[in-house]
Amino acid sequence: MTEEMDRKTEEEVIREEQTQTPDETQATAEQENQPAEEERELTTEEKLEQANEKIAELEDSLLRKIAEFDNYRKRTLKEKTELILNGGEKTVTAILPVLDDMERALKNMQKADNVAAVAEGVELIYKKFTDILSRQGVEAIATEQADFDVDLHEAIAQLPAPTDEMKGKVMDCTLRGYKMNDKVIRHAQVVVGV
Repeated sequence: MTEEMDRKTEEEVIREEQTQTPDETQATAEQENQPAEEERELTTEEKLEQANEKIAELEDSLLRKIAEFDNYRKRTLKEKTELILNGGEKTVTAILPVLDDMERALKNMQKADNVAAVAEGVELIYKKFTDILSRQGVEAIATEQADFDVDLHEAIAQLPAPTDEMKGKVMDCTLRGYKMNDKVIRHAQVVVGV
């Protein structure tokens, strides 16, 4: 029975389509298209809304990244400042025992009768101090019989060389130079033979 009803409704639809004029057919098609166009507009609006949401998310993310980078920059600047201010702390701490030894030596010099013992004490303090500096990466620049090198030496005077072998070589050192971790921190002041 339901099949018969379905057939009747199908037959009625077919008859109606056949009886419709071309104008009515076009009007029916336009009515069917109108809801589809409205749906497209809604879809476009939804897409616009989604795009705006995505833009808002990206703006928020960008602001967070900018704030995070600004905090990083401030933190590293603070750490760098602290490093510059307190960078020598390790070296100063290592040198303090030498200062203590010098103070004891000065007190003993006033009471001491034996000059050789005082000289020996000062020599021990000097060795201790040079050991501490070498552990910090500081080393003296060699000048004795060395070729003059503008990267290591500063010529303060030129004297006639006594022999041809001494030309262009360091004849005397007036102020010792030092390197720290292979970087010159003070040039040696030297007299050069010409």
